[in-house]
Amino acid sequence: MSARIYLKVSREKSLLRKHPWVFSKAVNKIKGNPMLGDSVDILDNKGNWLAKGAYSPESQIRIRVWSFDENEEIDREFFRKKILNAQQRREWFINQGQLTGYRLIAGESDGLPGITIDKYNEFIVCQLLSAGADFHRYTLVDCLKELYPSCHIYERSDVDVRKKEGLEPVTGWLTEPQDTTTTVIQEHGINIHVDIATGHKTGFYLDQRDSRVAAGRYAKDKSVLNCFSYTGTFSLHCAANGAKEVINVDVSQPALDTAEHNLQLNNLTDRNVSFIKEDVFKLLRRFRTEKRTFDMIILDPPKFVESKAQLTGACRGYKDINMLAMQLLKPNGILLTFSCSGLMESNLFQKIVADAALDAKRNAYIVERLHQAGDHPVSSNYPEGYYLKGLVCQVE
Repeated sequence: MSARIYLKVSREKSLLRKHPWVFSKAVNKIKGNPMLGDSVDILDNKGNWLAKGAYSPESQIRIRVWSFDENEEIDREFFRKKILNAQQRREWFINQGQLTGYRLIAGESDGLPGITIDKYNEFIVCQLLSAGADFHRYTLVDCLKELYPSCHIYERSDVDVRKKEGLEPVTGWLTEPQDTTTTVIQEHGINIHVDIATGHKTGFYLDQRDSRVAAGRYAKDKSVLNCFSYTGTFSLHCAANGAKEVINVDVSQPALDTAEHNLQLNNLTDRNVSFIKEDVFKLLRRFRTEKRTFDMIILDPPKFVESKAQLTGACRGYKDINMLAMQLLKPNGILLTFSCSGLMESNLFQKIVADAALDAKRNAYIVERLHQAGDHPVSSNYPEGYYLKGLVCQVE
């Protein structure tokens, strides 16, 4: 019999709205002796059954809900159905973009808290962020082997958030080791080199797919500065759609080398695309001193906010970089600016961009809003699933 977790008075409201988290401060008492990752029953203060979830004794998120159905067992069939349903929901999206790389499971938004699963051709990469996800690792692998028998499965649970769950980082093959960890995926007609072992996140930023397409729409005949370019995928869409110049900027030489390789994969080496290894903040200030200007600038920085304590400093960083970019734009230039920080709310991000425009002494007009691609859905019961915010601004 599962351990039972009783909540404090009135702390069941979020669960009644089917939000999948129970915080430690909401717990009143525990009957039984649940271990890390065990499935537990959650009851309100009066003993009414609410949900069942995975127990994490060291995390502030004490329980992550698996199911709101009292009769549903958290077994192999449970995970198999979740994966199958997620694949079916994405089929239209995969076919539309002719995608060979996509997010299969987006954690809580797909009803599997703490579980990220990405598919890159014949590679499947799992990232297990929570105690419950870690507990069911081999059940997940078993389901994936059945549903995708030709795929090789790799784990990239090498993220700091696991420490909050009392878990150590884990990486490596979950099926027979392969000779390579690299592949080339396709999205909207563009080829992209991915290394599932060394690439960021699970190997690549799948969530920016729609934004890359949007960048291509704005790029024709423009000089484009692509900041925090990583492997240069924004620049591929810009070059393919007729940009007259694209400059990729990143601090990582290996990332820039991959960006150059991506150009070759797409037969775009004859386009005016260049690479600068430098800190973006320093480069923008230098360009400002040199009075360099561009028709279009892309700002896709790494996450500046890991906790609420870092939010104030992150706001300063976002404001500074957007101000610098606006100062480098030609009149009526285009700025694509992003925040991938979940703690950065949309309204706050827009306010930061507005303040940056004031400091730059420019007028900015929002002409389009961008967000994470459709294989990174946001469940209506889990608004925290919305994290990637983008604005396309015309800067006067």
